[in-house]
Amino acid sequence: MPSFDIVSEVSVQEVDNAVNTATKEVAHRYDLRDGKCEIVWDKKTIVLKANDEMKINAVRDILQSKLHKRGVEISSVKFEKPEPIGGMMLKQSGTIVQGIEKEKAKEIVKSIKDSKLKVQAQIMDEMVRVTSKSIDELQSTITYVRGQRFGLPLQFINMRS
Repeated sequence: MPSFDIVSEVSVQEVDNAVNTATKEVAHRYDLRDGKCEIVWDKKTIVLKANDEMKINAVRDILQSKLHKRGVEISSVKFEKPEPIGGMMLKQSGTIVQGIEKEKAKEIVKSIKDSKLKVQAQIMDEMVRVTSKSIDELQSTITYVRGQRFGLPLQFINMRS
C-alpha cells in the first residue's frame, strides 16, 4: 500500500554552518563590535548574548538571514524573550525544533481526516504516516498539508509505492 511520512527535521550541519557564518559577520560588523555580542551553539540550543536589546535583535536577524540562506526554516528555531544575565548583558535562547509533538501530530491527523481525502493518517512517534490505495490521493494530501499552517516546518519523506 503506498505511503509517505510527514516529519519536522532540521539539518544540524546546515544550522552549524549558518551559526559559523553569522558569528563571523557579527565579529566584523562595525555597529556590533563594542557590544560584546556572542552566539553560542551546543547542537540543541542557540544562545545569543549582547549588552542591549537592539544589538541582540540585530544578532538574531543576522542569524535568521544566514539560516534562511542555508535552507533552514526560520520557524524551526523558537526564540524566548531576552533576559538579563548580569553585568549589563542580555541573553536570548533559541531551541531547535526536531520532530512533531503529539498535540501538533493530532492536529495534522485531524486536518487530514477533515479534508475528506481517501487516506489514512496515523501518529508514529515524532512523525505522521499517511497511507492510501492511490498515489494520486497521497499527492493531493501533500498539496493539502502544504497549504495548511501548523506553525512548524514539515517535510514529506519515504514515499513508498
